[in-house]
Amino acid sequence: MAKKLKTYETSLGFFDLAIAAPSMKAALEAWGADSNLFHQGAAKQSEDPDVVAVTMAKPGVVLRRPVGSDGSFSEHADLPTNLGDTDKPTKTAREPQGHKPKQASSRPVDKAAERKAALAYDREQNRRNRERAREEAARQQERERRQQAIDEAQSALDKAEREHAERAGAIQAEADAIEKRAQAENARWKKEKERLDAALQRARG
Repeated sequence: MAKKLKTYETSLGFFDLAIAAPSMKAALEAWGADSNLFHQGAAKQSEDPDVVAVTMAKPGVVLRRPVGSDGSFSEHADLPTNLGDTDKPTKTAREPQGHKPKQASSRPVDKAAERKAALAYDREQNRRNRERAREEAARQQERERRQQAIDEAQSALDKAEREHAERAGAIQAEADAIEKRAQAENARWKKEKERLDAALQRARG
């Protein structure tokens, strides 16, 4: 069963952010916050009917507007025009903690709209999950392709090293055999020369 959605607001960087989400945790994750902005007083649940309406129309989507402005939230907002006015607090900062929204919603609760928004949020989450799964599958495929290339290159290197070792071993064996033959020839020649020298001495004598 789809969870009931609530609208949450905060200010990060140059923008005010709003989202329709089932929980504060889900809102923080969607905003990419690395700390609990709600505990810090930098985020709140919104009851502003205009903000609620626009976020419920796009549940699970982070909407933006220039920080400190009272304009409408949208997926793509322009940068604030008062960036040089650093002393002006943001809208979130101007509102003390526990301050009630500017306008409590007097609209009747539209259960059908709530269910529709909750289902839309679930569809958006499922779409994001599928997208993340596709991206992870692509990354995994790329890792496997790289690993296969590494394995093939390593196998080729190992094979070449074995062939080199075999050839070097055969050459060394041939060199050892030649060295033994050379030593044997030197020994034979030494004896032969001694015999011939002795014969020559006898002939002269």
